[in-house]
Amino acid sequence: MFRRFEALLDPTAAEPAQPPTAGLARFYWHYIRQARWLAVSLYIVGGLIAVLDTMIPTFIGRVVSLVSTHAPDLLVRECWRELLGMALVLGLVRPLGHFAHTIIVNQVINPSFTNLIRWQNHWHVVRQSWTFFQNDFAGRVANRVMQTGPALRESLVMAFDAAWYIIVYGGSALILLGSLNWRLMLPMAMWFMCYIAMLIYLVPRLRERSRAVSEKRSTLIGRVVDSYTNILTVKLFARARDEDAFVRDSIDEHTAAFRDQSRLSSGYTIILSFMNSSLVVGTATIAIWQWSVGHIAVGGVATAIPMSWQLTNIAGWVARSITAIFENIGTVQDGMRSIDVPRQMPDPPDARELVVRGGEIRFEDLHFDYGRHPRPGGVLRGIDLTIAPGERVGLVGPSGAGKSTLVNLLLHFYNPGRGRIVIDGQDIGTVTQESLRTQIAMVTQDTSLLHRSIRDNISYGRPGATDAMIESAARQAEAHEFIIGLEDWHERRGYDSHVGERGVKLSGGQRQRVALARVILKNAPILVLDEATSALDSEVEAAIQSQLDGLMDGRTVIAIAHRLSTIARMDRLIVLDGGRIVETGSHAALLARNGVYARLWYRQSGGFAPALANVAAN
Repeated sequence: MFRRFEALLDPTAAEPAQPPTAGLARFYWHYIRQARWLAVSLYIVGGLIAVLDTMIPTFIGRVVSLVSTHAPDLLVRECWRELLGMALVLGLVRPLGHFAHTIIVNQVINPSFTNLIRWQNHWHVVRQSWTFFQNDFAGRVANRVMQTGPALRESLVMAFDAAWYIIVYGGSALILLGSLNWRLMLPMAMWFMCYIAMLIYLVPRLRERSRAVSEKRSTLIGRVVDSYTNILTVKLFARARDEDAFVRDSIDEHTAAFRDQSRLSSGYTIILSFMNSSLVVGTATIAIWQWSVGHIAVGGVATAIPMSWQLTNIAGWVARSITAIFENIGTVQDGMRSIDVPRQMPDPPDARELVVRGGEIRFEDLHFDYGRHPRPGGVLRGIDLTIAPGERVGLVGPSGAGKSTLVNLLLHFYNPGRGRIVIDGQDIGTVTQESLRTQIAMVTQDTSLLHRSIRDNISYGRPGATDAMIESAARQAEAHEFIIGLEDWHERRGYDSHVGERGVKLSGGQRQRVALARVILKNAPILVLDEATSALDSEVEAAIQSQLDGLMDGRTVIAIAHRLSTIARMDRLIVLDGGRIVETGSHAALLARNGVYARLWYRQSGGFAPALANVAAN
């Protein structure tokens, strides 16, 4: 039975069609409209339960009236239908209402609707630009993605229930007591006016303080995760005390914000307690007075006092609910700072798939400055470069010359300030980013692996690859021998062993070989090598170099290396300096020019220029 209800909503059934829209109300509606029937069902059932709970004091008063006006031997005989009706309402209908509410909340909303929000939040966030993730704590972004779902769910369910109880119970109580005697309405009417005034004053302040608490909590989680992610640096520099201070400051800020919120909640609760006591005492006083002068029957007293008492209990629950609602709304508002963000660098509406026929790459009058102006003209200044299909090109230059920036623009991690990049006649700004990156394989110097198995990491570039294909790629990358000897902390071995977060269980050279295997398996027509063998020892590098030579055959290759001996055999070397191309040519030709490249070469060769030049040329 439970599974039947749980199957009503599949949180990951489809990809979201569009991102959440700006504004708190529209953000809520973006998710609610995807399960309208669920919200309507919850609303109807919540109203039914509120009506049924309102009947309890009425039934108590009616039973007291019947008992006081009928002889014991006539009560059941004359009133059995009415008594049976009240028994069915309280014994059957009310439990069925609570059953329906429990099923909707516990079996559908809590697991499925919550994870629908999480799934769609992640779907939108993971498609943000690289810059988006560079500008925030990964832990804070993850916290916002994960916590927004439960917060939105809780605020929705509590708001529906609280609204119904206040409206239905409060309205019914006023009408019923007024029908008994108008004076019985006075304490409750006064209570409602004070309650509404208190909400008008407190709710906006509570919302702002709740948002501040949630923001401080996200920052705290971001700082803690940042420390754990970079734990090796913390250990190497013996900076545990500094990390303590870094996190302690955030905890102190969160504590201060939490205290501000708690002061408001405490004041709200204390004032409400006095109001509730006054309501019960006032209602009881008027009820007894009116009974004593004969204006109401004893059943009226038995109705009025329990009704006012139950209203105070409901008001206390609503008070706690309102506090929780705005705490959750604050969490949602904080989450919107990462989720409800226009996608940076989205694909054009008419973007098409990139089709690579030969692999020609053209950089046409390319300018770029990361949005800053550290020097006249920016990081790249008027790059004009054509790389022929199948040509192997090395990018050379001092640090900060713009080599990695040029590659990042080729991968469309940023938009050029001016100019364009064209692959086989197709402007990369007019094609989908995923199709672009599918056609480019890249090995970076700072190799980062996923916290998954070796097999998953190698096959990441080619989903569906067979075990034989994965092992062949690993052998070409000189990785198979060390992989088969691996065992992780769960006793998984070989290709099934997990590598730890960012691959920390492997050495730098091992990570780089796994990354090379991943690129070999991807088999893309354009290959980018950014210090691809920097973490390898000379023996392993020599063994891999022949494999790389084979991998580069027939592909357009861009290689970056500070160790110039690794790219001296490229078809052409492009020398960058100050954001411009200052030299281009073969290794031998550039040495003969005795320019920027020659100075870099001689500096690395330790002054043994003629001999090394001859070796490289041969």
